[in-house]
Amino acid sequence: MSFTTQSGFIAGSLDQRCIDTLRFLSVDMVQKADSGHPGLPLGAAPMAYVLWQHFLKHDPADPQWPDRDRFVLSAGHGSALLYSLLHVTGYDLSLEDIKQFRQWGSKAPGHPERGHTPGVEVTTGPLGQGLANAVGMAMAEAQLAARYNRDDHAVIDHHTWVIASDGDLMEGVASEAASLAGHLQLGKLNVLYDDNSVTLSAGTDITFTEDRAARFAAYGWHIQTVDDGNDVAAIQAALQRARDEVARPSLVLIRTHIGYGSPEQDSFKSHGSPLGDADVAATKRELGWPEQPPFLMPDDAMAHFRAALERGKQARNAWQVRFDAYAKASPDLAAELRNSLESKLPRGWDAEVPEFPADAKGMATREAGGKVLSAIALKLPALTGGSADLDPSTYTAIKGLGDFDPRATSGDDQQGSDGGGWSYAGRNLHFGVREHAMGAICNGMAAHGGIIPYDATFLIFSDYMRPPIRLAALMRLHVVHVFTHDSIALGEDGPTHQPVEQLAGLRSVPNLLVIRPADANETAVAWRVALEAADRPVALVLSRQKVSTLDRGKYAPADGLRKGAYVLLDVADGKPDVVLIGTGAETGLVLEAVEKLQAEGIAARAVSMPSWELFDQQPRNYRDTVFPPGVHARLAVEAGSSQGWHRYVGDGGCVLGVDRFGASAPGSEVMERYGFSVDNVCALARGLLGDKQAS
Repeated sequence: MSFTTQSGFIAGSLDQRCIDTLRFLSVDMVQKADSGHPGLPLGAAPMAYVLWQHFLKHDPADPQWPDRDRFVLSAGHGSALLYSLLHVTGYDLSLEDIKQFRQWGSKAPGHPERGHTPGVEVTTGPLGQGLANAVGMAMAEAQLAARYNRDDHAVIDHHTWVIASDGDLMEGVASEAASLAGHLQLGKLNVLYDDNSVTLSAGTDITFTEDRAARFAAYGWHIQTVDDGNDVAAIQAALQRARDEVARPSLVLIRTHIGYGSPEQDSFKSHGSPLGDADVAATKRELGWPEQPPFLMPDDAMAHFRAALERGKQARNAWQVRFDAYAKASPDLAAELRNSLESKLPRGWDAEVPEFPADAKGMATREAGGKVLSAIALKLPALTGGSADLDPSTYTAIKGLGDFDPRATSGDDQQGSDGGGWSYAGRNLHFGVREHAMGAICNGMAAHGGIIPYDATFLIFSDYMRPPIRLAALMRLHVVHVFTHDSIALGEDGPTHQPVEQLAGLRSVPNLLVIRPADANETAVAWRVALEAADRPVALVLSRQKVSTLDRGKYAPADGLRKGAYVLLDVADGKPDVVLIGTGAETGLVLEAVEKLQAEGIAARAVSMPSWELFDQQPRNYRDTVFPPGVHARLAVEAGSSQGWHRYVGDGGCVLGVDRFGASAPGSEVMERYGFSVDNVCALARGLLGDKQAS
């Protein structure tokens, strides 16, 4: 077959014209921008075409249809290929949009961004993250299907597809996630590996010569190899086998040529730089494509691509019929699922949250957090999560709700770790010692929808999770991170496990809400706030050591946490001379110091400041009631880096923090030796008053 346009003669089959349309839309947008990555689109266009044309269940007119297949371009540098696919299949991404690739305000940014471009499921670019996100998506699909599908009504039934690169497979996060995916037997997860043996700076022969197929087989994956990345029939047959394999995740190694057809084919030079006008022309000649005009889209190719709109409409309508029948047969389940998919908190979701009585001995906020979590989980079916092998320490296992694990479906009748059994319906997730993958998997679960995921580890190990935390904030995903063992007070484990700079680092991330509650009742409010904050990730920072549960009849109510900072104890006339600020476990210390100063006749105010971000959102008049502008004697007390606190204490204040590493000793002794004592806090406060105190 052949096709003639006004611009010239295009040889080959319709499939070939469609593939080359994708290739050269991508090449032309990179060339016009004079920036981008042409190599992957030239090599991977055939696999992308086969996937989108023959397998991907999606509706371009409704990108958020719940039962769509999820597609993740983990190799996000190949974004031009994704934008080409989105445009030709009918998503709300115009030709003018893709002509503005990588320009200010464009809907086609340099790397795919969730919420910015219709049809982009997750923000990718940092390699390995997308593959790990896809594991989370497959876990979400498996859990929702197990919980809500009934024999005659399959309302959750879709696959997750990934295109990944050599770089993705090199990253440790992908290995962590793939290992867990194999263990969990996520049979609806399918990864197309663009096996082109080239990275940005060289061939993989200098860094990456392992047997990737054997590695993934060892993880428990179903493995196939396609020797020719241009063999459409072979790719289609392999993807069909992958989709049919439901007992294991699938990896299809497709041998491609980066920069296919260009003078730089199989060279790293085609990875991350425009080809240049001369090489673009040469590539088009080599592949039988008209040199002009750019952004050429043959009519029959476009008609073929746009058939996705009708296929998608039919698939979505058929699903709606199934869902309507399901809702009639199981109205309560349907309503519950609909609420979860629409991110709505059900009525009374926090009705069983405990109120903690005043107790000088108190409890660790991690323990209080566990009690609150268990109470909420019973009322909030979307809430699911777990820890990086630390449930006994983070108190984040939900009793009686089962473990997410395939063993129940394979005839194993043992009970799960919480006594609730094993199945994909289980709401306790076990990530193993894989903090990086844990964060990225939770991002994927949140992006999938229908799930509010939480994860848990020690605060020090938030460092291992920094990339997914940042990406969750960039995507505004609703993920709750529970970080316990929050300071040098954890004691004997020593400086390797004692977080110092982590709070400052987390607070520097835009859109991340960090909350460090002072006692059990603030922890209860913190969980409420975390679950209401549907448009951002949240970090709950909790103590290992016990802290007093404050008498809320004597001090201000814990609901003040909602404003980020509030006056906990004040002088009678409300006109303090010195303001002491505490967060988390140090708030009790601040309160003791203020009571001692007041007994000495010093007009001292105690402020609990569990969240900078919430406080900064308050109107100026409220913030001035907490920190009166005329009171310059302010002391912040926190067992972590002092960085950032000066914005609140001002030039006339000071910070009692930890700007060095910790030490191995009982926690109370470490705190004492680092200056976290009532006497030292009082001395610092008196020093701030200077001449006024002396008079």
